[in-house]
Amino acid sequence: MTDHHKAAEAYAHLTHGIRENLGQFGQQLIQVFFVGLTIGMMRTVVPALAESEFGVAEGSFMMLTAFVVAFGVVKGALNFVAGRLSERLGRKTVLMLGWVAAIPIPFMILYAPSWSWIVAATVLLGVNQGLAWSMTQTAKMDITRADERGFTMGMNEFSGYVGVAVAGIVTGYMAAAYGPRMGLLIFGLVVIALAIVLTALFVRETLDWAKAEGARHAAGQSTGPIPRYSKNISDTPSTWEVFTLMSWRDRRMAAFSQAGLVEKFVDALVWVFYPVFLYQQGLSLAAIGWVVGIYGFVWGGSQFITGRLSDHVGRRQPIIWGMWICGGGVALTLLGEGVLWWSFAAAVTGLGMALLYPNLSAAVADIAHPNWRGSAIGTYRFWRDLGYGVGALGLGIVAHVGGSVVWGFWFVVIAMFASGAVVWWWGEETHPRLNPDDE
Repeated sequence: MTDHHKAAEAYAHLTHGIRENLGQFGQQLIQVFFVGLTIGMMRTVVPALAESEFGVAEGSFMMLTAFVVAFGVVKGALNFVAGRLSERLGRKTVLMLGWVAAIPIPFMILYAPSWSWIVAATVLLGVNQGLAWSMTQTAKMDITRADERGFTMGMNEFSGYVGVAVAGIVTGYMAAAYGPRMGLLIFGLVVIALAIVLTALFVRETLDWAKAEGARHAAGQSTGPIPRYSKNISDTPSTWEVFTLMSWRDRRMAAFSQAGLVEKFVDALVWVFYPVFLYQQGLSLAAIGWVVGIYGFVWGGSQFITGRLSDHVGRRQPIIWGMWICGGGVALTLLGEGVLWWSFAAAVTGLGMALLYPNLSAAVADIAHPNWRGSAIGTYRFWRDLGYGVGALGLGIVAHVGGSVVWGFWFVVIAMFASGAVVWWWGEETHPRLNPDDE
């Protein structure tokens, strides 16, 4: 018996599939919902009250975007670190580290004497999101089958972004009831404490499932179509090897990575300029929470369907159409007025996001070997969430030059249509059933 067969035998007791691992799948969905609640508490109240509560002068677009730039850079870097760390320390340990990093955030918002404290709190938020959201995604990929990958990603992002939307709405009302700082403190502490307790008591380590999948593949015991795994990489690649493969050496991975980076321009826009734009139009915090919440609900809720859809029709077409529909939704925001119109535009934007978002991650997971899939997902998520920083910086510069947040909207529209074209040109179908490796 070869070493590969011995390794496969050692993991024979581990089975893959949602149904077979339903308890842990459910625990990870709860975790990503809490991760979504944590970022969502920074979405409505903080940008809208940047001037009155935290002293950001009106028209200071670069100052306003600074906290999202910091978030994007830190979260992107931590995504990359999380992928590598999780292959050494395990997924559960990295998840817990993410929650510990979040503990000071509500207190920093409560006592913030200036905007710089909000920027610092957002750095910790980036650490929390980079470690915790990455691990909920990677852990679910460990325990599910390849033919469930789109649905798995859809459920993961559905749960997370419903959390973002719920937090945006609830914190709007809590700010009105208790004041913005105290409302965010109460909300944040309850969410973070619950997440830590659930992680400690109920989340299991899933790294062995990834090792089991890799061992079966090496022993020739995999069933079903063989994915078109990247060929120009070693069995146990270095950090630099994975990074360069994802960034430029594999054209498919590069196409998905750049699309991930650009689509975050939309989220940066919704986070920073949407509340400011709507506040300038005379909407209340509660109304802003609902418009931004509709974007989040449609994005989150539709992924329940769009992830499963890609398991049937493939990843590439939903990604391309998602990029273009999302860009169209951003343009619609400026082409009408009133709460109903802005809610409709937010829903169109959310639908585009739902088509592209889970399927970019699923496409990367399709063609990343289980031996280094955690690192591949981490690298993709590095580029994707760096898009927060690049996008927010671009938004700030464009709005500063143009003298209005409206310019930022058009900047994002153009970027989304161009990026979708790159996926159409460079990408290929990655679903193993629809485009298997024939070698």
